[in-house]
Amino acid sequence: MTTFTQHDPLTDAEVSRLGDFLKSCKGGEAMNLEELDGFFAALIAGPEVVMPSEYLPEVFGGEMSEACDFGSLDEANEVLGLMMRHWNDIAGTLLKDEPYVPLLLEEEAGAANGNDWVRGFMRGIEMRHDGWAELVNDEDHGGCLISMMMLYYEHDEDPEMRPEPISAEQREKIIVHMAAGLLGAYRHFRAHREADAGIGTAGLRAAHARPGGTTPARAAPGGNTSGAAAARRSTERLPPVWSRIPSAPEANKRRNLTIWAVL
Repeated sequence: MTTFTQHDPLTDAEVSRLGDFLKSCKGGEAMNLEELDGFFAALIAGPEVVMPSEYLPEVFGGEMSEACDFGSLDEANEVLGLMMRHWNDIAGTLLKDEPYVPLLLEEEAGAANGNDWVRGFMRGIEMRHDGWAELVNDEDHGGCLISMMMLYYEHDEDPEMRPEPISAEQREKIIVHMAAGLLGAYRHFRAHREADAGIGTAGLRAAHARPGGTTPARAAPGGNTSGAAAARRSTERLPPVWSRIPSAPEANKRRNLTIWAVL
């Protein structure tokens, strides 16, 4: 029998199991595995602790008692345990000051676009909107979020919000920038998280480093991490990103962001 600690990354079978459970949630509003990965990444990197009681309804598309059809207490503990380990895998990687490569699912054509990941990431940002607004408007550090913004607005209903068409080569570079940008956001908010540590780290917030090695970029069965898999191994410096994020009304900052980015 294989025994896992809370810090071991999920196996392919466990990734598939968690993804299948999310698909089975009632109402059709639960996140998919890629969205969950981006959502957790934003919550872990963000300025404040967000408790499971607040964010789990976002994951499941409703209150757990209503959206989740657990067959038994053991199944509930299994699913929540998988989520905790995945959270800790992301958190442990960032805690070691290493970039975490997003877990992306392949489309039917075999491409991993990353759009669901950034949708999950932006939902995580909205959980603590005001705290993230400080980074978004920071002229020195706000550029770490540009790659996420590009994919988030790629198919926006407002043509003026969309970036220029993104080629496959550019998309791979954007995914690399996403991994680097996530680590940049984590570093930026480190002081906030250290202050929050005195309040408590209950539930899935636990962020302990996994002993040794980097987090492998894994693909769920039927999914892939595409070009992001090579991102962690690459030491080649990528072209710089030029960006400008002007200030916007706090009440609706996300919809009023205008982005100019060149990769």
